[in-house]
Amino acid sequence: MKELASEFISQMDSLLGKDACQQLVNAMQAEQPVSIRLNPLKMKGEDMLERVLWCEEGRYLKERPQFTFDPLLHAGCYYVQEASSMFVSQAIRQYVDKPVFALDLCAAPGGKSTLLRSVLPEGSMLVCNEIMRNRAQILAENLVKWGHPDMMVTNNASEDFADCTNCFDLILADVPCSGEGMFRKDDEAIACWSLDNVQMCAERQRHLIYNIWSALKPGGLLIYSTCTYNAEEDEHNVSWIMQEFGASVLPVVVPEGCDVLGNLIGDDFPVYHFMQHRVKGEGFFMAVLRKPEEPGFRPFRLPDVSAFEKNKKKKKDKRQLSLPIKDILREVQRWVIHPEYYFWQVSEEGVRALPLSLASFYLWGKANGLKIQEAGVQVAVLKGTEPIPAHPLAMSTQLNTVAFACQEVSYTQAIAYLRKESVVLPPDAPKGYVLLTYRKLPIGFVKNLGNRANNLYPQEWRIRSSYIPEKFDVI
Repeated sequence: MKELASEFISQMDSLLGKDACQQLVNAMQAEQPVSIRLNPLKMKGEDMLERVLWCEEGRYLKERPQFTFDPLLHAGCYYVQEASSMFVSQAIRQYVDKPVFALDLCAAPGGKSTLLRSVLPEGSMLVCNEIMRNRAQILAENLVKWGHPDMMVTNNASEDFADCTNCFDLILADVPCSGEGMFRKDDEAIACWSLDNVQMCAERQRHLIYNIWSALKPGGLLIYSTCTYNAEEDEHNVSWIMQEFGASVLPVVVPEGCDVLGNLIGDDFPVYHFMQHRVKGEGFFMAVLRKPEEPGFRPFRLPDVSAFEKNKKKKKDKRQLSLPIKDILREVQRWVIHPEYYFWQVSEEGVRALPLSLASFYLWGKANGLKIQEAGVQVAVLKGTEPIPAHPLAMSTQLNTVAFACQEVSYTQAIAYLRKESVVLPPDAPKGYVLLTYRKLPIGFVKNLGNRANNLYPQEWRIRSSYIPEKFDVI
């Protein structure tokens, strides 16, 4: 690890005291723990792994495997996530007990988005946003692999949600920060740190909250978090939110055995600091705030889906699909469990199934400048005269597996498939579109022609390394 700046040491001395500061610095030299979070819809029964105390799905590994070469990671069975940040699940489980419409404002690469998608009550809708396009694409990939249909990925600035007044019941703002809590694992964070950068981050964080506050419903929850320690970005910004918007700060139950620090500057509102010398994880800060109630407020109103359909019919589309829409839908709707629960969108790009409660916001967003990267389930792509099952369908928990022939593959075959190499199936394997499974879990589609099988794995997601580990102990 690179040498820490003297200003950072002084800052930690003033917040923690000299002895605790030294303990923190010593902990930053130690080996970092390895943790994952299981996808409860795809992977269960891993009780032999050590649990993360503050997250039901969190697990520690004894050592860091080469995750790239685990087919279960690519199948969305778990997410490699730093343990401390899983504390968000405690707040959700304590304060959210009915379906909500939620926004993860700064969501890439997707750790907290997939966590939210797992712990929010069933029926909740989640919009995951990332301003940087390349990171938004990574976010979309991770959400697709997670497999839950009730989500949407956008690529927008915070001010682009200004028209969504009183829209969201819950906003998670894991804001970009100076990254002090990541020093143990990221030398670049150390190199970029300065007191000026801390101040710049604090001001940017306030700007993000200011832009998004009107989109939170009165009575709604804002989860504010960083991966840094200093009071400017943490306690002082929480205090600013309280003063600027009249928000109240809510306590979160900390499980027994979790050595978490509270407010470091002596104020009486509850906040939560995870520090490497006290917990098995990296640095993390979190506060939960509630927006004041506003009797008689006007909730965000969306037009009915049918209104969009009427406008669509009025427009003349010069591009015609080569196959009638009714024929396309008749084929692909049987690929999804309970197709009646979805709004079906057919275009030249393919077929998408949108949960009915998300469809209006999706169509409204399309019409009002939201840059949508992913939503619902992409069920099929259209080429020529036939619909081809799309890879997101293979990842989705809504996949109707009985609609396809399935072929179990070995570890070596699975890695070849994930590299987008040719896969040789047994001579008696069924022809046509075949769903490949590894350890009985879907990893993707091939089209079996008999003498060969065309690999339908997304080119941009393929494993690029040609290396094969001599031994790999999958999770």
